[in-house]
Amino acid sequence: MADVGVIFALMQTRATSATRTETDRPVKAVRERFDIAIVGAGFSGLGMAMDLRRAGRADFCLIDKADNVGGTWRDNTYPGCACDIPSHLYSFTREMKPDWSRMYPRQAEIWAYQRALVESHGLEPHLRLGWHVKEMNWDEAERCWTLVSADGRVITARAVVCGLGGLHIPQWPQIEGLETFTGPNFHTAQWDHCVDLAGKRVGIIGTGASAIQIVPEIAPEVGHLQLFQRTPPWILPKGDRAMMGIERAAFRALPPVQRFYRWLIYWLNEVRAIAFVKQPERMDRAKKQALKHLEKQVGDPGLRAKLTPDYTIGCKRVLISNDYYPALQRENVSLETIGIAAVTPTGVTLQDGRAVALDVLIHATGFKPFDMVDGLTVTGRDGRNLGAEWGAAPNAHRGITVSGFPNLFFLMGPNTGLGHNSMIYMIESGVAYVMDALRKMDTRVARALHVKPEAQASFVADVRERLKGTVWASGCSSWYRGEDGEIPTLWPDFTFNYRRLTRELDAENYEFLA
Repeated sequence: MADVGVIFALMQTRATSATRTETDRPVKAVRERFDIAIVGAGFSGLGMAMDLRRAGRADFCLIDKADNVGGTWRDNTYPGCACDIPSHLYSFTREMKPDWSRMYPRQAEIWAYQRALVESHGLEPHLRLGWHVKEMNWDEAERCWTLVSADGRVITARAVVCGLGGLHIPQWPQIEGLETFTGPNFHTAQWDHCVDLAGKRVGIIGTGASAIQIVPEIAPEVGHLQLFQRTPPWILPKGDRAMMGIERAAFRALPPVQRFYRWLIYWLNEVRAIAFVKQPERMDRAKKQALKHLEKQVGDPGLRAKLTPDYTIGCKRVLISNDYYPALQRENVSLETIGIAAVTPTGVTLQDGRAVALDVLIHATGFKPFDMVDGLTVTGRDGRNLGAEWGAAPNAHRGITVSGFPNLFFLMGPNTGLGHNSMIYMIESGVAYVMDALRKMDTRVARALHVKPEAQASFVADVRERLKGTVWASGCSSWYRGEDGEIPTLWPDFTFNYRRLTRELDAENYEFLA
């Protein structure tokens, strides 16, 4: 469990933030100008800002709509929130933290790590917090972007780096009567810490990554927990433990030891790409491990049958947990597999006509992964609208640049997500590509660069073709796939191959603008 003081401080911070509105903040009349604007102060934005500082580039701002940095690890504060990538890999290569408390980091510790980076790299003067970008417009004549906030403030910048992430817009279920529920009714990404769950009848919709962390945490305190499952997830054991004092001391005294430890974790994760991407039939080994884990922890054949997936393991996100299955077997916890027909003021009605009374309704229904620029109007050359062009299938050259939108870069952009390794590695690769793009613009005395449409089309076609042979294309319905069947979210290869592609800008695929 995270430190109580940290949790209380976090709750206070969120409560204070929740009472503020954009109109409460003073509007700056000054029009600020920077060479580079970074939008989003999560891991992507912080990684970009640190590399700019290391390169001696101080003319940049780091923008975020919230009152603090952190992105998803600032926003997601639900009970049990933790990462499913080991601590020593879910951190920046040049910013290793020797004293992680656990093998798998919890939310509070990750967020503290991010805030510490701001302080250690002197990023405070660059922050523009509470700055909600609503418009980004390219000025062809001036070769710059104009960013407009929700309250009318303006920033102009030669280049914009978007670190918005793909999992930041909550996905609410489309259920009749959802707005009629009279009790507390919230999404896991917007956890209401003011709601006391003790003794309450709590319903959770969804059985994804957040649900399997929340259920074991709140089950002991609620009166009754009703979990509504549409599709059971594949779950593997979680090799979590507290880091030993001797390990932390060794990492602190001997950084090469920690680098080797990190390298080892990376390769243990990386080899899994063979099964995910190259040879899906190899997923049978993981399936056997997951079924063994289920059989060991769930003795009741009826419950075990409800918890056994009927799709290829890996087609949806594979989860890790040691306490989810035991929590489902508590006397005050029920698993419901009949679908919800409607939400009522006092609970839900199931498709078989049964009514379930609830005091609190929680939505563990994930995010909108394809709506990276939802609520943000991005206008490029000739009035092109990025949101309209992307629709439900965003795409970009090497996941970073988009034809028609000069000097606009995405980190954690389309087709850069992973099912087997750390996203921090992918972020670092993207940052290196952007840094080289900036260097090449300087070398060529160019004010802008623009990816050639044929280069982007070729890259996207190649990625889509390679995705066809992966486990993610094996037939299940998942948040990885769009309505058209395409998979605009994931990278279908080893991460070291993406690192190779992004080590430097492929200048031959770009037009440099004077």
